[in-house]
Order: sequence, then C-alpha cells, then structure tokens
Amino acid sequence: MSLRKAKITLAGAVTFCALTVYAVHFQQWQEGENMYQGVLRDDERRKEKMRQRQDKFDESQRRRALYEKVQKVERATDS
Repeated sequence: MSLRKAKITLAGAVTFCALTVYAVHFQQWQEGENMYQGVLRDDERRKEKMRQRQDKFDESQRRRALYEKVQKVERATDS
C-alpha cells in the first residue's frame, strides 16, 4: 500500500509541475501577443494622426491659395 501511495504522490507532483510549466509558458505567449497587438494599435494611431496632419496642411494650403487670389501678399523684409 505504501508503494501505491508513493506512485500516486509522484504522479500528482509530476502532473502539477507539468501543468505549472505549461501555464507559465502560455501566459508568457499571451503577454507577447498582447504587446504585439499594442504595437499594431500604436502604428494605426500614428498613421491616423499623420493623415489628420496632412489633411490640415492641405486645407491650410487651399485657404492660402484662396486668400492670395483675393488679397495682395507681400513678403516682409528684415531691415
């Protein structure tokens, strides 16, 4: 009976260790995936911000062209 208990205890300990190692590796993999998704989200935010800046710049250029048609523009000289 003592040998049977020892085998059961050993099997339980090995199973527990194996599950612990698997859980740790799975958690590390999951954290890596989350960090990678964060990089992708940051790239999308950066692209959207650059697009918005370009849109504002284009609008500013359109307004400038319109104002220059209506008003005379002279360059200031440093004296």
